[in-house]
Amino acid sequence: MTAWRDGRAAQAPNLVAAVSEARQWDRIAQMARLGGFTDADGHQGVNRAALTKLDREARRLLLSWAAPLGLKPSVDVLGNLFLRHEGTEPAAAPVMAGSHMDSQPNGGRFDGIWGVLAALEAVQAIREAGIATKRPIEIVAWTNEEGGRFAPGCMGSMAWSGHRPPDTWNDTLDGEGLRFGDELAALLASEADIPRRGLGIVEGPRPFAYVEPHIEQGPLLEAEGLDIGVVTGIQGSRWFLVEIEGKTDHAGTAPLSLRQDAVQDMVRVINALNALMADPTDILRFTVGRIEVSPNSSNTVADRARFTIDFRHPDPAVLLPKGDAIEATVKGALTRCRATVTERFHALPARFDPLVQDLIEGAAAAQGLRSRRMPSGAFHDAQFLVPICPTGMIFIPSRGGVSHHPAEFSTPAQLANGARVLAQVLVDLANR
Repeated sequence: MTAWRDGRAAQAPNLVAAVSEARQWDRIAQMARLGGFTDADGHQGVNRAALTKLDREARRLLLSWAAPLGLKPSVDVLGNLFLRHEGTEPAAAPVMAGSHMDSQPNGGRFDGIWGVLAALEAVQAIREAGIATKRPIEIVAWTNEEGGRFAPGCMGSMAWSGHRPPDTWNDTLDGEGLRFGDELAALLASEADIPRRGLGIVEGPRPFAYVEPHIEQGPLLEAEGLDIGVVTGIQGSRWFLVEIEGKTDHAGTAPLSLRQDAVQDMVRVINALNALMADPTDILRFTVGRIEVSPNSSNTVADRARFTIDFRHPDPAVLLPKGDAIEATVKGALTRCRATVTERFHALPARFDPLVQDLIEGAAAAQGLRSRRMPSGAFHDAQFLVPICPTGMIFIPSRGGVSHHPAEFSTPAQLANGARVLAQVLVDLANR
């Protein structure tokens, strides 16, 4: 039985023991086969983009594990998938836990998907330990967190939380010209057998709390020999798309002084942006991660160049003015071309609830695990839950700090530690 102190769970040995390291690791391995590949260095990576056939197969695999446990599935209009463990008071606001199932194109086996499987393992352990919870617990797999196929990321959690209307991204295209709205409709049609639910707080009640487990995607926990990261918040992010329009000319005949060369102006623009974003403290993060050139011919002057900007900072006093200065900086660096700047994602820095941080830290200590409080440099769905309910995140170590790469790795024991802490936190929250 769980030991209780002032309405909160102390260490529950039967619950901790019910978390199966081997079962969770096996599920990670099975998921990694969907979109799995081996790179030139022998690392096992995953390419499972949102709303693809592989994504659908991964969701069905998750459902196949949930059904024998009696978890009730449901899906909303953005494709967010939920698995419900019923509480003794079904009408009570639920506690939610989970993450996402999509990956980067050259991604690893743990980013996102471990958070979903950790929530599943925690709920299964709660059930096997015979622990009743007053509140329901809902496992959630958010749609398109990565933004690798359809930008921006976190579409599912943004729509669920009311941060953006659900039809915002219907006309967004992937690299092959496929519409997000059409691919989402295909997913929902393939899951017509799953009960539908209202879209988050837009059409339903607020949850009581949300906890998201995730690999750290950084080196701090490993470097300091720690087991658990108690995440304090997430730095702000702004994404932009810059489109430069010039004129096509022959590379051998057009004088340089007369060209409207989109690539040369793009280089000038990026140099100007690097100057704008210069930060001697090395806190600011500025990335040009994707470039497209047209007509993409070696002996033709480019008439179009498109590139993306990923800009992040933990302080809104930096994030807002520098982000607002991007369009003027782009247009001021042009010589003969024109440019359009579109902001595609904007999330202010998020601060997680002290209650959830305390519960995570306390559960780690009760289990003899070493922890530290730390911010997240990467964005996560959790940041869009912050205005909705008490929210927090659990980090586990990432080998070498590597993520978004096939070399991404956490050990079975580290994954099990995270699931055990999550299980104890969920029991505590669900009995408040």
